[in-house]
Amino acid sequence: MIKRVLFATVGLTLLGVFFFGRGAASYVGTAVGRIKDSIKDSVPVGFELDRARKMVKDLVPDIQRNMHMIAQEEVEVDRLDHQIADCRQKLDKDKADLLRLKGDAESAKQEFTYGTRVYTVAQVKADLSNRFERFKTADATLKSLEGIHDARQKGLEAARQKLEAMLAAKRQMEVDIENLEARKKMVEVAQTTSNFQFDDSQLGQVKELVSDLRTRLQVAEKMVSAETSLHDEIPLDTPTPANIVDQVTDYFGHSTQAAQETDPVKVAKAEK
Repeated sequence: MIKRVLFATVGLTLLGVFFFGRGAASYVGTAVGRIKDSIKDSVPVGFELDRARKMVKDLVPDIQRNMHMIAQEEVEVDRLDHQIADCRQKLDKDKADLLRLKGDAESAKQEFTYGTRVYTVAQVKADLSNRFERFKTADATLKSLEGIHDARQKGLEAARQKLEAMLAAKRQMEVDIENLEARKKMVEVAQTTSNFQFDDSQLGQVKELVSDLRTRLQVAEKMVSAETSLHDEIPLDTPTPANIVDQVTDYFGHSTQAAQETDPVKVAKAEK
């Protein structure tokens, strides 16, 4: 999906350059940059950490190949060391033989015995000349081998330093990734803590139940009180008067007459 988006944006950039010139291409380029940033920000941190671990793990084959190359180079340099040592030993012997023949050729003797054979001075000088040419070639070869040895030794040291730097960088990246993982977990814990909501649903249900019980008891108490009041006002075991109307008329009639007799205003009028 990401590749498709990138290909599409590159295509739009090319079309913008072709049809509208570089000015339009700058807008498209800005859009491409924003799309890339958006895609990068949308990737989870945990996924990127896993990708980083895999990339670090993928360094192992390269490190092993470099170690193998270094081991091969160490073998080659060691072989050169032995070859140079042999050449030097041979040159030292050849040099001693040349100096011996040179001394004999410079002497006044006409014949020389080497081993069991006798050689003339001319033969000694001819052999000295041949030996000298071979010595110069061998000496030049030794210098060349020493130059090759020095160059390969420097390359070997550079490869070793590069390998050590690569191993150190790998170890540091592993430590950095672990630190980032720890920081990620701390952030997740902080986010969980900040978003934590106390679950008081059970407490709320208990409070509601207690409130309902309190209401029911209050209603029951009021019902009992009401029943008591009704019993006081209407005693069922007391017989009903024969004529309640007469009782009310008599009661209010006497009350009205008594009120008129005691009213000062009416008393004054009556006296006049």
